[in-house]
Amino acid sequence: MNRKRPSRPADSGEPSKRRKFVACQRCHAHKIKCSGDLPCIKCRQVGCADECAYAARDRQIKVSESYLNLLVSENRRLKEQSAPSAIAAEVEPDADSGPSRPAGVPDESNTSVRNPLIGDRAWFHRYDPSAPPIFIGEAACTAFATRFRRFLTGNNALPHIPRTQYVTEENLAAANATDPDWPSLQQARLLVKIALRQVGVIYHLFLRKATLDKLEEIYRTADFACTINQCKFFALFAFGEAYSKRAEPSSGSRVPGTPYFARALSMVQMLPERTSITHLESLLLLSLFSYYLNRRNSALVLVGTAMRLGLSIGLNHNIPESQLIDPVERQHRVRIWWTIYTFDRMWGSKMGQTSQILDDDIHVDMPASISPPQRHDEQFSDTDHMAANIQLARIVGETIAKLYSRRKYNETFLQRVQKLLKALKTWVESLPAHLRLNEDDPELNHKHVSSLHLAFNQCVILTTRPTLLHLLIRLNESSSSSPAQPVLTLAEACIHAARHSHSLILTKWIHGSLPVFGYFHAHYLFSSALILAMSSFLPIGRPSDLGAFETGLEVLRSMSENGNLAAAEFHGNLEQVKACLDRYGAAVSGAVSSSAATAAAAAAAPTTLPHATTIPAATSAAMQPAPASTNAAALTEAPVMAAPDADAAPASLPLHPPGYSQPGLPATTGLGFPTAMTFLEPTMQDFLAQSDFDLGLLHPVDTFMNDESLYTCHGL
Repeated sequence: MNRKRPSRPADSGEPSKRRKFVACQRCHAHKIKCSGDLPCIKCRQVGCADECAYAARDRQIKVSESYLNLLVSENRRLKEQSAPSAIAAEVEPDADSGPSRPAGVPDESNTSVRNPLIGDRAWFHRYDPSAPPIFIGEAACTAFATRFRRFLTGNNALPHIPRTQYVTEENLAAANATDPDWPSLQQARLLVKIALRQVGVIYHLFLRKATLDKLEEIYRTADFACTINQCKFFALFAFGEAYSKRAEPSSGSRVPGTPYFARALSMVQMLPERTSITHLESLLLLSLFSYYLNRRNSALVLVGTAMRLGLSIGLNHNIPESQLIDPVERQHRVRIWWTIYTFDRMWGSKMGQTSQILDDDIHVDMPASISPPQRHDEQFSDTDHMAANIQLARIVGETIAKLYSRRKYNETFLQRVQKLLKALKTWVESLPAHLRLNEDDPELNHKHVSSLHLAFNQCVILTTRPTLLHLLIRLNESSSSSPAQPVLTLAEACIHAARHSHSLILTKWIHGSLPVFGYFHAHYLFSSALILAMSSFLPIGRPSDLGAFETGLEVLRSMSENGNLAAAEFHGNLEQVKACLDRYGAAVSGAVSSSAATAAAAAAAPTTLPHATTIPAATSAAMQPAPASTNAAALTEAPVMAAPDADAAPASLPLHPPGYSQPGLPATTGLGFPTAMTFLEPTMQDFLAQSDFDLGLLHPVDTFMNDESLYTCHGL
C-alpha cells in the first residue's frame, strides 16, 4: 500500500516523511488498520507508543532521539498518574464497521482479550538476593484481596500482605526431633479409622480394607522397620491426630499430628528411580496435610512429584488386563492417577499455577465400580462422587488457563467465561440425586457432598469475580454509563455463589462440624467474605452482606485462636480489608452528608471521593455497618435476586425481599441457596444462550493492574 504522510517541520522531533510505510507491528499482528504515523493512533490509545516507535527502528525507520525521549517521559507521566479503572464496552455491533465502541477504546474485535484485571507484566516487591521472591498467581484469593484493597484505598501500589502463618522448616525439624514412635495397636486403629472417615470419603488416597489389613499385619509381625509402610502410616496418624486432638501450645506445634507428618516427610524418597503405588499414596497424603500446616508451596511440589512419578509408570494410560488381572488393583491404579490429577488442578487454582499435564495427554479410563458391590464398598469410596470431583477439577484447570493466564486466545473474555459457565451448568445439572444438597435440613448433608458443592461455588467465584470487581470500578466512575447486562449477570452469579458458600460454612460452624485445623473451609470462607464485602457496595447486593462479611471475619478469628494456621493468615488479610472498608465508608458518608441541600441530587449522581474516585450515592447506604439484628439474619437469609432491567441505571436495579422466588423458580427454603439456582435466573439463561457474535468485549484502557503482577520476597 502506498500512502503519503503530511509533511512535518524538520525540527519537530517527529519522524521524517516517507512515501511508503509498513503497518506497525501491533496493528499488523491484530489485523487492524494502521494510520501510518509513528507511533500510530491506535498504539497511542492503548499506551504502546514507545513499543511502536522502537519497532519502527527495527524496520530501519529513523526516529529522532528527542521524539523518543518525549514518548518515554509521557509514558512515565501516565503511569504515575494511573488510577484503578477499567471500562467495559459491550455494545451492539454495526453491520458495516463491526462492533462500535466508546471514544478512546481501540477496535480489538479480532484480538484475544484476557482477564481485564490482569496486566502484561509481573508485580515485584523489592528484590532481595538472599530471599528470592515467590510468584503469586492472579487466581489466588489473597491476590484478589490485594486488588480489592487497592481499589478501596485508591493506591495502585499498595503492597501484598506477606504470608507468615505457616510451619517453617525449622519447626518441622524441631517436631521431627521429638522422635515420634508407633502408637499402640488400639491407638493406631483409631487414628487410621479417623483418617479414613475424614479424608478417605473425599479423596481416593488408599484402599480401605487393604490399609487396615496391612496395619494389623505390621503389628502382628512387628515389622516396624519398613520405611515405605512407616511413611504411609505416619502420614495417616497425622490426619488422625489433627481430627481428634486440640492444639497444644506447650508442644511447640499448633497443629496436632505435626510430629508424625515431619517424620513421614523425612522418610519419603522424593526421587526414586522406580516408584510404587504405596509411595504415591504417601506423597498424596503428605501433600494434603501440608495444607493443614499452610505450606501451600510444599503441597504443590509434592503433588508435582507424584504427577511425574505417576507418568514414569504410565498411570495416564490403561494397563492391559493381561498384566494386571486383579480388578481392585487395576481400579486402585486408575483412581490414584485421578486423585493426582484432581490435586494438580485444585492446588494450582489456590495459587494461580498452571496445570502440569494437558487433558489430551490422558488416556486412562474414568473411575468405575467393580463387582461384586460388597468388594467395591470395602475398598473404594463413591464412584459418582469421584467422577464429579474429576470433572470439576477439569473445569477449574480450564478456568485458570483461560481467564487467569497470559495465553493468547481467539475468543473474547466474555466468550470464554460463557463457555466455562456452560460447563459448570452441565456439571451441576448432571449430579446424581445422592450428591445433591439437602436444602431443607443441612445437617443431613454428608461431608463429601457439602465439600463438593463448596468447591463448585469456588469455581463459580473464580470464573465471575474479575467481572464483579470490574463492575464495582465502573460504578465508581463519574463518567461511566450503565453497565451492560452480561456484566450485571456475572456479578450476580458471583454474589450468589459467595452467599451459598458462606451459609454452608456457617451452618457447619454452628453445628460444630467444621474441621478445626482444615485449610479449605477457611479458604472458602475467606473467598466468600471478600465477595460479600464487595456486594455491600453494589445496588445488586444488600447492606446485610457487610454483616455477613463481619461474621466470616469473626469465625476466622475463632478458628485462628484454636490453632488453624490458614485461618490466621486469612483473618489477618481480612482485617486489612476491613480497615480499608472502614476508611472508605467514612469517606463516602462524609461526602454524602457534607451538604444537606444537595442530598436529593446526591441520591441520583455520584459523589466525589478523596482519592479521585466516585461512587453512586444510592450505594452509600450499603457501606454503613449493618445493625446487630441484620448480622444474625445474614447467616441464614438468602434472597433470590431479581434480574435487573437492561435499560435501567445501576441505582435503580430492583431487589426482592428474603424468600422471594420468581415465577417458575423454586422457592428458597432452608439455606435458601439451591446450587443450581445461579443458572435458573432468566438473565443467566439469556447470557448462556447468546452467540459468540452477541457477546461484547471487556477492554482494559489504562494501566490499571498492568504495571506488575504479584511477587514477594517475604515468603508468601
